[in-house]
Amino acid sequence: MNTPKTNETLQNLFLELGIDADHTSKSLNTLATANNRYIRDLKLNVTTVLSSANLSRKEAYLLALSVAVNEQNNTLIDAFEALAVREGATADELAETHGCASLMSVNNVFYRFKHYMHTTEFYNHQPAGLRMSLMMNVTMGKPLFELMSLVISAVNGCERCCIAHEHSVKELGTGEPRIFDAIRLGAVIKGLCTVI
Repeated sequence: MNTPKTNETLQNLFLELGIDADHTSKSLNTLATANNRYIRDLKLNVTTVLSSANLSRKEAYLLALSVAVNEQNNTLIDAFEALAVREGATADELAETHGCASLMSVNNVFYRFKHYMHTTEFYNHQPAGLRMSLMMNVTMGKPLFELMSLVISAVNGCERCCIAHEHSVKELGTGEPRIFDAIRLGAVIKGLCTVI
């Protein structure tokens, strides 16, 4: 059974994210029954990463949305879409976020395989043969799209893609503090997806 403090912490988190107060999951119930300290930590971490000084609220919500899409968490997809729209995100930006998550899932699998097979020359000399026109002309702007690509690549554990997108983001003028905050946001939202 949930303790009053856990209920209050969860309700505050749900209120902050716009999640239905009656939402529950097996993980949340297990955490609440045994020990509510992690739920407090998770709530504080979520609040902190969504309030980064190096990301606008809209950017933070779009990055969080990209992770929720990547993790196929419909509760958080709905929540972060609504929050992003409230901060001025357009339908095109939301669609690009969904597209970016999908495209990076493709690329991360493909390039991670090529990285794992580094001793086989054949794979390294083959063209990818994958369409990626989404990356060419983005509504949200190239710097944010590249940052989003980096975050998803980090969540998916693709070293090659992380290196390539981190380089691109820096070339577009993004500094390491902003990159760090975006990656930290991706990590926390991935954790949130696990229990929500």
